[in-house]
Amino acid sequence: MLQGLLAVLAVPSILRVLVGSRRSSSLYTSYKRYLSTILHTTTWFEYDLKPNTRSWKSLYTVRSRHLRAGLSSKLRGGGVVSQRDIALTQFGFMGFALLKPDKFGLRQLEEGDWDAYIHFWRTICHMIGLQDRYNLCRNTVDETREVCQAVLERVYTPCLENVPEYFEHMARVLLESMWCVNPTINVNAMLYFCRNLADVPGYVYTEAERQDLQDKIKKQLKGKPLDTGVESTSLIQKSVVEGLPGRPPRLIYYRDFETVDSAPEYKNLEFWAKYGVNFAALVAYLHTTYLGRLYLKWNYLYSLLLMKYFPYLAFFKFGIRASFVNIFQEDPTDDTKPKPNSEYYKPKEPEPWYRIILGAFW
Repeated sequence: MLQGLLAVLAVPSILRVLVGSRRSSSLYTSYKRYLSTILHTTTWFEYDLKPNTRSWKSLYTVRSRHLRAGLSSKLRGGGVVSQRDIALTQFGFMGFALLKPDKFGLRQLEEGDWDAYIHFWRTICHMIGLQDRYNLCRNTVDETREVCQAVLERVYTPCLENVPEYFEHMARVLLESMWCVNPTINVNAMLYFCRNLADVPGYVYTEAERQDLQDKIKKQLKGKPLDTGVESTSLIQKSVVEGLPGRPPRLIYYRDFETVDSAPEYKNLEFWAKYGVNFAALVAYLHTTYLGRLYLKWNYLYSLLLMKYFPYLAFFKFGIRASFVNIFQEDPTDDTKPKPNSEYYKPKEPEPWYRIILGAFW
């Protein structure tokens, strides 16, 4: 779901509302907002969905906030929170897990598990206000996967290939603030993995993905020399959402993908980002085993306990009192202005050896 939240930020209409709300543009406001989101979501899993229960109140709170955010954005001229935006956000919570279960080590342990998963998110989004005709969760698992695949190809792949202005700032602030919740997060590794999940050309990790990309490049070349560049946009579908910037497409070269290590986007990752990508693959493998699932389950429950009652890593950044989150209170605002994407695309100096070593501890 964290990867899905990152992807949602690449949708221009959703990003405009988030930037305009002033509730997630700084480390502190982002921490409060997204930890609140995590705790809301876990509440839906923990409590029965009945009137006057905690999950019922949580969903009422989320729906009310969406309405207020949409009205406020409309008054500022930033658009409304539309049914399309809610449906695209629904994908963020369940789409990657449904389309790429192997990436997370997910298995259907009992017959009907996927049907239950779809029913859960269909119900949650109905309660939040998504009309049934826009609900991505359909009557069957196959139909839902087909709809989600169309959304991935027509929205998220082109949006993450050509991200809107302020995406880099909002995404990095989200991940840096969530480090206080999960210290294994590496910002560049998570952004790389998100684009890998969204099938953005060039962001490969496995041999199968590398070979598939080379086959697509070769097909586009149509007999031209292999050292001829292919535009990245020719390998994906055109976006069906408006508001993306008019940047020229990247050129992708066949010979750059002779190995995964030689892939430009992977090659440009710093040492600990590459470690983070590999660590994610290791965790996914562990999740396919009984003992791995058992360990990760207890690790998650322990982490959840800390999030709720003792977020000690946040104490050092924000202070003790400011680190606790009440999901039924409105998130704070501030006047931090997001930096343009160009600030994050500037060339960087190679990391000195001592910073690489320190990265293992902090």
